[in-house]
Amino acid sequence: MWQSVNQTIKKADLLVIVLDARFIQETMNEEITAKINSRYKPYIFAVTKSDLAGKIDKITIPRPYVLVSVKERTGKKSLRERILIEGEKKYGKYHDIKVGVLGYPNVGKSSVINLLKGKHSASTSSLSGHTKREQPIRADRRILLLDTPGVIPYGEKDNTKHVVIGTKDFASVKHPEVALEGIMEKYPGAIEREFGVEPGENHSETIERMALKKNLLLKGGVPDVVRLSRMVIMRIQSGKLRL
Repeated sequence: MWQSVNQTIKKADLLVIVLDARFIQETMNEEITAKINSRYKPYIFAVTKSDLAGKIDKITIPRPYVLVSVKERTGKKSLRERILIEGEKKYGKYHDIKVGVLGYPNVGKSSVINLLKGKHSASTSSLSGHTKREQPIRADRRILLLDTPGVIPYGEKDNTKHVVIGTKDFASVKHPEVALEGIMEKYPGAIEREFGVEPGENHSETIERMALKKNLLLKGGVPDVVRLSRMVIMRIQSGKLRL
């Protein structure tokens, strides 16, 4: 997948890097920006899922950026204008602009393309890794968009981060109870508040009490911590539970 991304960076006039408004720093792919900078290409940050983020600390967002909500159909005009502005700075007013759209898996790249196009053009899915290769899509007479597979920086092994931002979708997470313990460690109190429980002696014990509270049980009344954990991860990834 990195091969496709490298080719897109090489061919594109300008790059749009897609970030999740809920996890701006976590979805910053420094390897992508380094590759773009090495080729002296202009780029813009499209901050998606702003409708799920609540209050956004705009100071933390790198510039230039545009806030986008595919669900609320907002940000299309601002993003298109910013693409033309940054493109014209580099290439002149009458140059058509080939735009590569990059980011982590499942961050919303194809949805941003569909917003710019104005109708369903790039195939989307809630599951990570849905786009397998570069897909050229004409947005309008000035802008050609290149949808690419989502990529993770080489050597990045932060399982908790990947679960939270949806790089690993909830259905495919191995040992979700372990993943949930990592999330609870990274975001103290957030899960407990959602379920109205006091923190236990350890995260494992707290997860058991949450399963009991939700009446998620195995045979013999044993708390079904796997089912509970997968449910919580699903709620985080869908934006129903904010950390």
